[in-house]
Amino acid sequence: MQGINRLTRVHGEPVEYDGTGGRLITLDNDRVFDYPWLYAVEVGHWELSDAEARRLREYLDRGGFLMVDDFWGEYEWSVFMESLRRVFPDKEVVDLPEDHELLHVLYDLDQRTQIPGIGGMRYETPRWRGVLDDDGRLMVAINFNMDMGDAWEHADNPRYPEPMTALAYKFAVNYLIYAMTH
Repeated sequence: MQGINRLTRVHGEPVEYDGTGGRLITLDNDRVFDYPWLYAVEVGHWELSDAEARRLREYLDRGGFLMVDDFWGEYEWSVFMESLRRVFPDKEVVDLPEDHELLHVLYDLDQRTQIPGIGGMRYETPRWRGVLDDDGRLMVAINFNMDMGDAWEHADNPRYPEPMTALAYKFAVNYLIYAMTH
């Protein structure tokens, strides 16, 4: 949120690591409907209950937006998909084409570069995927085989490559603007 506040006119509450700022929202909390944008990490370890899957489906059907990030490889993909199928037994995950509006809503993101975690690049192919509603609105943005969260988190760390942080912030701004306008 610090980067969003710096780079846009959106006023977001900064995320602090000492327990203040930001919001940890669970799917069993009715407050989830107060937030238009959710960010979930390490979804390759998800085990959504039936109640959580129903609540997430309701949230997304009501216009919410979910971005998932920081999961890698076929095993974590299969774990994620097991829970996602509980949310959307009737929807497919699609690869986002180069001309998808999410990639051009503010920044033209024609560069499909893997955003690495703090540990460095991995050899898995990065994929930008999503789940669309019946009208074609992207409800779930799936960053597979990348870790945009690390790029944001380590933006001020001299060990983390600045070009990756800059690219990850462009994606963040696009995702946020898309979610707020669709």
